[in-house]
Parts: sequence; structure tokens; C-alpha cells
Amino acid sequence: MSYKENPFLSYWMGGFECSDKINCFGNRVDLLKETDHIGQLKSDYTMLQQININTVREGIRWSVVETKPFCYNFDTVQHMMDIGNQLGIQQLWDLCHFGYPDDLSPLHPQFTQRFVGLCAAFANFFIENYGKKELIITPINEVSFISWLGGEAAGTVPFCKTEGWNVKYKLMHAYIEGIKCLKNINPNFKILSTEPLVSIVPDLNATEEQIKLAQATHENQFQVLDMLTGKICPELGGAPEFVDIIGLNFYYNNQWVNNSIEGIFLPWANENSDPRWRPLHSLIEEVYQRYHSPIILAETSHSGEHRSNWIHFVSEQCNIVLDKNIPFWGICIYPIIDRPDWDHLDIWHHSGVWDYFAEGGIKRKRNEEYANKIMDCQLTTSKLFITD
Repeated sequence: MSYKENPFLSYWMGGFECSDKINCFGNRVDLLKETDHIGQLKSDYTMLQQININTVREGIRWSVVETKPFCYNFDTVQHMMDIGNQLGIQQLWDLCHFGYPDDLSPLHPQFTQRFVGLCAAFANFFIENYGKKELIITPINEVSFISWLGGEAAGTVPFCKTEGWNVKYKLMHAYIEGIKCLKNINPNFKILSTEPLVSIVPDLNATEEQIKLAQATHENQFQVLDMLTGKICPELGGAPEFVDIIGLNFYYNNQWVNNSIEGIFLPWANENSDPRWRPLHSLIEEVYQRYHSPIILAETSHSGEHRSNWIHFVSEQCNIVLDKNIPFWGICIYPIIDRPDWDHLDIWHHSGVWDYFAEGGIKRKRNEEYANKIMDCQLTTSKLFITD
């Protein structure tokens, strides 16, 4: 374990949607621009501090930073870092949050070389401007999801089907080589992995074979962390020290029935007492028992009217984890401000603490019920949470 003490400024965190991926129609979607977070950076951070949040997840947007191969421009990233420093905001940085430069995909023969080049350029930029300070970095966000979306569902680059494992393997080769590069340049860089946390179950009347298949599919969610830590695919060079903190991304639809034609999800509140449903705390504990590393909930949210109910549920579940003396170090509300749909930009999800409304530009409107519930949950958490 690299960390002995919690490095985060606040247990409750906020994530700004920073995907710059190509959507299913082949259009580039830059959500930092679509939400106008860049234009409203200072006010966005000030709003978060009003609800006691001082740690945020941000992204550099690879497609913006590297518009030509091996040519980098970190001006916007520097502006964001400077504002964060001025306001006392701790920023956690994603280097690749679903988006690649126009000429690149994970299946491109130079993908690893290009990603390592990005890591080196980012590391040197940071040291030149801010010194060899500690910085928490996510090299590639949600490899499990993006390898499925691009390699199985043809929903983004490389727009393939039946190539999910190949895309995942290529991404992990780049991921691991990128970590080596980052830590070689600055050993004070720390790695936060961010992967979906799911529960995949069989049909209620499943055969023994179907039960085993669901169990195996459930286990597949750990392939990325297993590669990263060297448990599988040792030729990639993974090692336990390549994960300093495990980030788990959990939403209301992260439990489902394996191979269900209708896409059957288990309701998150488990109103019908389905025996296959698992409480969030048990899923987090499963990860801890497997890797024995500090953990945060790196993404969580609900859309619409159930936002406050959801965050109350999540907070209570995480309090159970804290009670068991597991090094569970934070909850990141993601997205903290509203975001549009990747594929249909006129549809907004109403999933943030601040909703979108158009009135002379992109404005924010605080959802008071959600914000108040978060602050209520903070009071409960503060009684349990110990930082050392």
C-alpha cells in the first residue's frame, strides 16, 4: 500500500464530466465545452465549496492537448490548475477520459507510443510549472466500459464488434507503460484507477451452467485491475505498486441479469427483496478483500427526482464500509453539474447537484433537495471518518 494517510482534501468530492470522445454518429463531443465548465471554472469551484467539497475530478482532454502527433498544448490545463491552486481546490486528473486524437484508436499500432508520449509531456509540463509535487492521476478512465463500447457495441472509436478483449488488452498495454513513464519522471505521482463496480447475476430459475456463466461474467469486471496489478497477463508488466488508490464507479443500474435479452436491471432500492441483489457495501468489501488497497467511490449519481434518495443510500452504504475499518477515503458525485447525452446533445440528464438551464447561455440552478441531502450526509460521515 503506497498511502498510509488519506491524501484528499475532502471526503466528499465532485467530478466534472470531461469526456471528449467520438459519439455513435462519429461526432466529437467535448463535454467540458458543452457544459461550459471551462468558461465558468471559478464559479463552479466556488459553488462546490459552498457544499463543503474541495476535491474534484478533472480531465485534460487528450484530443485537445495533442492536435498533431507528439505536439502538445497544455495552456487550458495550466489555466485550470492555476485557478484550482488559487481557490484551494485539489484536482485529480484524467489523462484519457474516453477520447483519443482524431488519427488514433486503441487498435492503432502506435497507440501505446502516443499515450506514453502524452504521459511524458504531461509529467514534464507539471514539473516545469508546479515542481515535483504529489498529484493523483488516472491514466485511462474506465477501460472496462470503453473497451466494451468501442470494441463490442460499436458506439465509439474503433467502432467494432467482437473486439472487446483486444481493445481492452491494447488499452492496458498503454496504461501500464504510461504509469511507468509517469512514475519514472516524478515518483510523487500517484495512480487512481477508475473502473465500474458491478454485480452480474443469473436468472432466478437458472441452470447450474447459467449460474457459473454469470459468476464468470461477474469476475470479468476485475480483468483491468488484475492486469494492472500483474495478476493476469504478466507479459504486460503490471505490478501491485501501479495502483495507489482504487476508484470504483457505481450507478443505479450497475446490477443486472446476465445475458438477459431485455436488459433486465435489478432495482437499486430492491423494493421486491430480490435475493440476487447485493448491497453496495458488500461489493466494495469484495474489491478490498481482493486487492487490499485504499478505495474511493470515484463516480456515483442518479438522474431526476431520485437524486437525494440515491445519495442517502450511497452514503449509508459507505458508512458501513467505514465502520469495518476499510481504508475507504471518499465519495465523488459524478457529474457534479448537469451533462448532456453523448449521442443526443439536446437531452440533458438532470443528474448533477446543479441543473442546466438556458437563459442567455448555459446557466446552473442548484437542486436544493439534493444539495441539502449531501450536506446532511456529510454530517453523518464526519462522525465516522478518520484520516489516519
